[in-house]
Amino acid sequence: MNFWSFGRRLAPLVLVLAGGLRAAETPPADAPAAPPAAPDYLEQAVDLTLAAFDLPPSGNSVTHYGISLVLLLIALLARRIVTRLFFPALRRLAARTETTLDDKMFPALEGPAAALIVVFGLFSALRVLKLPAAADHYLGAGAQVAFSLVVFWGLWRAFTALLDHLDEVARARGLGVAAFMPWIRKTLLTAFVVVAALLTFQSLGFDVKAVLAGLGIGGLAFALAAQDTLANIFGAIVVAVDQPYTVGETVRIGANVGVIEDIGLRSTRIRLLDKSLMIIPNKTVAADTITNLSRFTGRRVEQVLGLTYASRPEQLEDLVPAIRALLEGRPEVDPKTVQVGFRDFSASSLDVWLAYEARDPDFRRGLQLRQEVNLALLRLVQARGLAFAYPTQTLDVAGPVLDRLAARPAPAR
Repeated sequence: MNFWSFGRRLAPLVLVLAGGLRAAETPPADAPAAPPAAPDYLEQAVDLTLAAFDLPPSGNSVTHYGISLVLLLIALLARRIVTRLFFPALRRLAARTETTLDDKMFPALEGPAAALIVVFGLFSALRVLKLPAAADHYLGAGAQVAFSLVVFWGLWRAFTALLDHLDEVARARGLGVAAFMPWIRKTLLTAFVVVAALLTFQSLGFDVKAVLAGLGIGGLAFALAAQDTLANIFGAIVVAVDQPYTVGETVRIGANVGVIEDIGLRSTRIRLLDKSLMIIPNKTVAADTITNLSRFTGRRVEQVLGLTYASRPEQLEDLVPAIRALLEGRPEVDPKTVQVGFRDFSASSLDVWLAYEARDPDFRRGLQLRQEVNLALLRLVQARGLAFAYPTQTLDVAGPVLDRLAARPAPAR
């Protein structure tokens, strides 16, 4: 038998396997969930291969052992091609892309892909050999478990690579969710292991409904016993998703102002202005009003200059445009936000109101700008002979009261 005749007889095996994979990808709507590779397809493919070689389906001959050995060698050769040619080419292609996700994904999938080829070849080779009924039953169960474990291993490696990539992106961008990524990673991977184990047991014929019912009752009891803990965990999730603050930012939560030092699963630690440490449960943080004092886009300043009533109208007419020119001439001030005007006649002063917005949101630079503007305003007021008013009261006494005071005799000395 030459190579071409062997390949021609092996072609039905490839066609059946391809059809089996397509059938596994698109199961009927009422079919239960199953792993991508089912042992029945292997058995059908092996039977067709034996029929192509005119071999009986029962009994083991030298040809049976030879075909089994050839299938195993083909699997090992395919594994070598995949690991030495296919995945190195994918890694070189991934190195040319901007994202780093494919750089992690292809190495993660290389091991499971190689293991899937070996498992496929091994159980195909064993299916060629006709074993006793008990051994054949355990072989089918072993194939089911092996294929399930390899598939779930590949999904595990891909899921882990994706979570690692998201963790790197969150840390590079300084996102608040970066502090929760280790906890999120452990939770999701634990849930994945539980789901994979349940699906594997269900594919072996075990009834997992009773286990799920028990988990539901136990989960309800756990939720009732740990309401505060769960509320704090959900509060931490809200903080991670909404990101009202990150570590190092200054915030006001309720009446408390401080710097965020740590964001945990149960609580948030804030260093207050008096350097004391305040620990707030996350459920309180999620329900309270939060003002982030580190995320100013600019700093608005409003001031009132109170001048004495001795000020003349022409002096105020000259002062208002001078103040406006002063503010608009400062490069740190947005000229579109400058507003100046003689606004009120107060009880003891004539009020000139002014407002402007600093471009830089930094508190210290904003304070320095305000000091420089205030000194310039003081010079403008003094240069025009004006004076700042302060609260005063004048009591005018006239008429009969003065007459009585004048008629009162002077006290004897």
